Amino acid sequence: MRNEIRFLLNGKAQHVSDVAGDVTLLEWLRGKPHLRGTKQGCAEGDCGACTVTMARPDAMGRLEHWPVNSCILFLGMIDGSAIRTVEGLASPDGKLHPVQSAMVAADASQCGFCTPGFVMSLYAAWQNGRGLSVNEVDTTLAGNLCRCTGYRPIVDAASMLDHGKDGDMTKTDMANEAAMLAALSLAKDHQDDICLGDGVTQFIAPATNASFAQIYTKNADATIVGGATDIGLWVTKQHRKFGTFLWTGRVAGFDQIETDGDFMRIMPAVTHQQFLHHIADDLPECAELLRRFGALQVRSSGTVCGNIANASPIGDLPPVLMALASKIELTTASKTRILDLENFFLDYGKQDRQSSEFLSAILVPQEPAPHLRCYKISKRFDQDISAVMLAANLHLDDGVITDVCLAFGGMAGIPKRANHAEAKLAGKPLDMAHFKAAAAALRDDFTPLSDMRGSAEYRLLTSQNLLIKYGLELTSSRQMRLAGTDLAAGLEGWS
Repeated sequence: MRNEIRFLLNGKAQHVSDVAGDVTLLEWLRGKPHLRGTKQGCAEGDCGACTVTMARPDAMGRLEHWPVNSCILFLGMIDGSAIRTVEGLASPDGKLHPVQSAMVAADASQCGFCTPGFVMSLYAAWQNGRGLSVNEVDTTLAGNLCRCTGYRPIVDAASMLDHGKDGDMTKTDMANEAAMLAALSLAKDHQDDICLGDGVTQFIAPATNASFAQIYTKNADATIVGGATDIGLWVTKQHRKFGTFLWTGRVAGFDQIETDGDFMRIMPAVTHQQFLHHIADDLPECAELLRRFGALQVRSSGTVCGNIANASPIGDLPPVLMALASKIELTTASKTRILDLENFFLDYGKQDRQSSEFLSAILVPQEPAPHLRCYKISKRFDQDISAVMLAANLHLDDGVITDVCLAFGGMAGIPKRANHAEAKLAGKPLDMAHFKAAAAALRDDFTPLSDMRGSAEYRLLTSQNLLIKYGLELTSSRQMRLAGTDLAAGLEGWS
């Protein structure tokens, strides 16, 4: 087992060891190398002031740059990657990077606290050659918040970069960085497991599926980490202490989406962004939801399996995957079992997961879902937690409703189907009268709680209105989307 991590920081090789497993990248950057241009704002991956870029080679050996929230990214998660901060953009002679020059020319900064994050989000888009056009820039900047400049001049800076990207601007030598990363990863122990720790808290990154299962068997109290977009907050906001983290992100094959004709198999380290683009054509309703429920920084790190495994009652993906009749695979070192996703959630904070079992795959049926609809109600359109979430799906057999699933988030202590409402639709013709009856039956399915996101009365009324909206869409053949119908344009910049 290797006891150090290796990565590039602003183009220079780093070998780091003897660091606590719960240290975040932001904490390390501002401490050890004293790179304090990257700021801490919210400490929960919401404001984007801590944004840096992380790049890893794709299948062709080319670097793909992603903006990430360094405030909730554990240091052990950057092994084998190229990290760049705002200090690493200008040339050695002090000449500003084109992104920095555009921000200056557009008067796109006032207090400057959030500016490094905006610069790094634009830098990732500029390096990748996409994400700066009018149709793309809202997606690029959705994870960066500013309270003093306003977004117009920042968008103007993006426009300057978009129009000038084919001019005389000289990009970072990505080929050189890719070669340096290859040299780091080709060390003789590149297939060994990694353990970064200080004797109190350790961050273990297994290299194989078998090793992951064996280590978890021996450390059943370990906390499994996917993208750390949730667990990172346990450290930064709740100040919880952990003994062992076990990361899915380095395991060979865990970052793959496989298809066998019957099911799409989503492995443990597949990110939301990967999943979004894999399903954009076949499941546009789900892809549009994914575009909203996390900004690019979150989608670049957070994992689909992690969103299911944490069993949040307000998670957006569980209702959708339930509506698609998905299954999950749970694995130990000695056995595997499969169960329907809806049966995984038992009660608030309780799942059907035995000791040493981990979520090894989500199995989504490979069949058309023309009647799938996803409705998310939140106070903010982008990057916000749902007050109510409805994922609805059904099949029609000669005009008769069959296999109906109405799965809700935010209405109970777990993601939950509305069985009484479903019964009002099953076996009935596609008619609004039955959707109204189903909406009324939601009173028998849920007794919502009141909290800061909505009262019980609001949640119940909203859920009823969403179900009626679903009926109106199906009976009128019209789709009523807040984001419009051109999903492809909104996703064009990030593939």
